[in-house]
Amino acid sequence: MAHVAVTGGAGFIGSNLVSALAKKGHHITIVDDLSTGLASNVDPNIAEFHHISLVDPIPLALALENAEVIFHLGARGSVPRSLKNPVATHEVNATGTLNVLEIARRTGAHVFFSSSSSVYGRNGALPKDERMWMAPMTPYAASKLSAESYMQAYGSAYEVPITLLRFFNVFGPRQRPDHEYAAVIPKWIWKAMQGEPIEVYGDGSQSRDFTYIQTVLSVCLDAMERKVTHEGAINLAFGNRITLIETIDMLRKHFPDLRVNFLPVRAGDVKESQNNPVLLKELFPTVIPTDFEIALGETVDWLKEYGQSVANGPSVSD
Repeated sequence: MAHVAVTGGAGFIGSNLVSALAKKGHHITIVDDLSTGLASNVDPNIAEFHHISLVDPIPLALALENAEVIFHLGARGSVPRSLKNPVATHEVNATGTLNVLEIARRTGAHVFFSSSSSVYGRNGALPKDERMWMAPMTPYAASKLSAESYMQAYGSAYEVPITLLRFFNVFGPRQRPDHEYAAVIPKWIWKAMQGEPIEVYGDGSQSRDFTYIQTVLSVCLDAMERKVTHEGAINLAFGNRITLIETIDMLRKHFPDLRVNFLPVRAGDVKESQNNPVLLKELFPTVIPTDFEIALGETVDWLKEYGQSVANGPSVSD
């Protein structure tokens, strides 16, 4: 079994990954500053926890020095949040990634990094593939692209083993639904549960390649177990182009009285998103994605039963 570190391990994707790693018997270290992650997501029986920021290199190095594998999921998320405070977004997402890579350069740890489909930005061509040009529209996207560049540079210049996974709209259980920058699916479900109208920025024709958390975990675990490396990014989405209106129609099966308020288009929002999963399927041929409507239903059921456990976290504001 490996010693695996997870930055952002108290967050949505990170805490799910920690649970999956624990089931396989790995020794786990979590690094999280709890700015958006939840202390309640940390089980001291399965992981060693360090309350540390990615921008503090010395304590970060001490926490990660013995890790053989680092899943670098910690980040300052949200496009709107980055528009309000671009410097803080850069420091955590770009400089924080550089700090992690400096540690891996010394220790030889394999670094798995979670980037974002937002790096494509103004490139409107569909479906996306890893060879396309990127044009970030927001500081968040720019910070992720900068981190991608550092990942590839350290892989090339210092032979740090890297796996760069570019996430597309991940959703599922444990995702916080209740703050200003919450992702659209948990936020909508949470508002529907309270009998409140949901908000749509634009006419709802925008599309996303929503990816269920269990699919992400399957790829991450497979990549670690087989030591999958790649010199460039790997888009982690299976080409399921779903519009917001279609998503709302599916939600109405769970919330028949769902009300919708349509608002002006929000700055920085990408109109369309869809991946071409050729590379993903080539590298991870055994991973089968969960059907979107089934995954949406499982997320609704989880939030109805356990939503309060993730709805009282730290304030997320700028």
